[in-house]
Amino acid sequence: MEHIFLAPALGMLIGILMGLTGAGGGILSVPLLVFAFHMPISQAGPIALTAIALSAGVGALIGLCTKVLRYKAAMFMATFGLLLSPLGLWVAQRAPNTPMLLMFSAVLIYVSSKMFIQATQIIAGKASVLTKPPPCQLDMSIGKLIWTVPCARALMFAGACAGFLSGLLGVGGGFIIVPSLKKFTDLPMKAIVATSLGVLAIVSTGGAAISLASGTLDLSIAIPFSGGSLLGLLIGKILERKISGPRVQQIFSIFTLLVALSLIYKCTL
Repeated sequence: MEHIFLAPALGMLIGILMGLTGAGGGILSVPLLVFAFHMPISQAGPIALTAIALSAGVGALIGLCTKVLRYKAAMFMATFGLLLSPLGLWVAQRAPNTPMLLMFSAVLIYVSSKMFIQATQIIAGKASVLTKPPPCQLDMSIGKLIWTVPCARALMFAGACAGFLSGLLGVGGGFIIVPSLKKFTDLPMKAIVATSLGVLAIVSTGGAAISLASGTLDLSIAIPFSGGSLLGLLIGKILERKISGPRVQQIFSIFTLLVALSLIYKCTL
């Protein structure tokens, strides 16, 4: 019975973070589910993907309506993510749980450290300056990306990596998509967040559908968790207008690091 109240509460937290950062919520879904319901990553991953698919889908729709979502880039990246996601799911169902937890912890530590450093630099006014233009540039006259071979190659690689890790660890892959779009494009941050949510929605939906078909998705937890996540995302979108993005990233990165250390401690027990 605990999942009736706990699952939507955790989902709401994840949704708020996803709405604020476009990347943060998904990567914390799995460790929170592991702690709260004492389940292995192979079971927590499909539940997390279901919540990400629903929340990110609504977030992407909001971005499309406000004309900040670069839907062609999102669909292009998601195509390669969908190709690699089943491979990640296949590996996840066969890998032992402890190595998976340690791998997830390593990913969390890497993401949290990078996010904290970048946010601190922005707050201090020392954001890194690009020495050369990114491969994907926005044509300001029409408001669309200029597609080139280097641009397509960069986005293809980012989408494929996000898809594989989405299936393997049950994360949406936003922690790869958002930094990749920052590095490879000159899109404004609102467009990056919306485009990231578009990729996450497509890739996560594919992974959740495969899990449902294979019988590895626990709907009794997935449904309330996803409902809470959707509500949280809508709240996060409202808070996004009032809260400093870099400061949110700093707080989120510290929380993520603590979760990673807790997972490592769990593995030693």
